[in-house]
Amino acid sequence: MKKKPVRKWKRIVRRLILLILILLIAACGCAYGYQQLKSEYTITYDAYTASTGSISNSLSFSGSFQLVNSLSLTAPEACKVRTLYVAAGDAVQKGDRLVRLSNGDTYTADFDGRINTLSASEGDELSAGAPIMQVVDFTHMKVTLRVDEYDISSVSVGTRCTITATATERTYESAIAAIDYVSASSGSVAYYTATTYVDVDEGVYPGMQATVSIPEEEADNVVILKVDALSFDAANQAFVYMQDEAGEMQQVLVEVGVSNGNYCEIVSGLSDGDTVYVESTAEETSGGGIAGLLSSLFNQGAPTVNGRNNGSGGRGGDMSGFGGAMPSGEGGFAPGSMPDMGSGRGGMGGGN
Repeated sequence: MKKKPVRKWKRIVRRLILLILILLIAACGCAYGYQQLKSEYTITYDAYTASTGSISNSLSFSGSFQLVNSLSLTAPEACKVRTLYVAAGDAVQKGDRLVRLSNGDTYTADFDGRINTLSASEGDELSAGAPIMQVVDFTHMKVTLRVDEYDISSVSVGTRCTITATATERTYESAIAAIDYVSASSGSVAYYTATTYVDVDEGVYPGMQATVSIPEEEADNVVILKVDALSFDAANQAFVYMQDEAGEMQQVLVEVGVSNGNYCEIVSGLSDGDTVYVESTAEETSGGGIAGLLSSLFNQGAPTVNGRNNGSGGRGGDMSGFGGAMPSGEGGFAPGSMPDMGSGRGGMGGGN
């Protein structure tokens, strides 16, 4: 009868031990969850540096190199090749003799070029229409491009353009020489054909692809900044974050000028060499609900700044009003050494 209080005490001790273990496990879980939430909602910033350079945006079209001058000689009637004055691959000038036939005809070059193919030899008997040779001008070519109805108002005869051979990456300056304003397309968007002429180097041949860029806006020797560094308020006003003397992030309004979708001109608000910051993840910009509460609780100290700098690359384009979210920039470049770039309805930007 006296052992019952001992058993009861043992049960109480076991329950206390179990309760303590449960509390320890719960405490560990809360601590882990706290660290996870703190890690998720801690605001971090990416750093970008403004620099001095040039920037432009441009229309960009695809095309191909085509021959302007080409001559294929054939026998006018059944005859014999009396004299060949050239060999395959020879360069010829306008007026040079090419071939003399037995019927007395002598053919000369109509333009400067090269003997591309030679299909006959001296003494050959030729039937009417038989090929003799082909003379081609591989230096003076044309590039045709299709311009859609949305961009045709920005293109006119005389508009300067830059032609880049895709294979060789050689670039040539030219101008639009002609535009066919009668649309040949039957789809929902009308396209018009523009033509430009260009003198090319050795290694560029007919059929090779080309990119034709037509500049729209340009700004030289201005302060430029990666567009990823911009933030926007409720009124769509662009601003950047800058650190004050106490290390706190402060919003600084900026005026944006020419942009190619990758870099933009900063008309006012920043100077060459200024370092600015932008929140690095989507959760960081959330200001309401649990995320905002946790962010306000966890971010009482100095902001965390990532070690990456300005990114480069990306698709160019007109960014009127700068509405919408900016793309995230990766990679880096040293301030003052930005390369020129451009593509698509694209543009170029570069630092000096």
